[in-house]
Amino acid sequence: MQCQECGKRPASLHFTKIVNGEKTEFHICEACAREKGEIIPGTTGGFSIHNLLSGLLDFNPGLKGQNTGTKPAENLRCEECGLTYSQFSKIGRFGCSSCYKYFNDRLDPLFKRVHGNTVHVGKIPKRVGGHIEVKRKLDDLRRELQYRILQEEFEEAASLRDQIRELEKNISAE
Repeated sequence: MQCQECGKRPASLHFTKIVNGEKTEFHICEACAREKGEIIPGTTGGFSIHNLLSGLLDFNPGLKGQNTGTKPAENLRCEECGLTYSQFSKIGRFGCSSCYKYFNDRLDPLFKRVHGNTVHVGKIPKRVGGHIEVKRKLDDLRRELQYRILQEEFEEAASLRDQIRELEKNISAE
């Protein structure tokens, strides 16, 4: 396949871009990719997950210890491996499993920025997805029911109880 830009060299890079739900494929040579400013994996300007993380670590100025009630970042150190938070922010990876414990108060905002949430829910297989979705819905409804009972919102609790019973009835019918 020839390069779609110059038409002279063979296309060695194949990009798929999705912008606003619209998928576009590009087949270009390395020279044209450099000219267009595309990032080429494996080169000096290539993508690195460690560079991504280290860039995200300094994204929120509130994490630098100002008005947060936490230790300033330069004073944080893992007591097991000796890694400092500033070293972690530069290299983008931990020195040991204990680093999670010592840097915990700074990780939740990072995970929320990267993943949109601090709880991993994973993907659901299509074949058994319906059953798993119903179980998750039941768990959520039960937690909400307990909350409503504690708040003494008994009408809402009764409605939730009825929804739970209906879902349980549907599960047992399958």
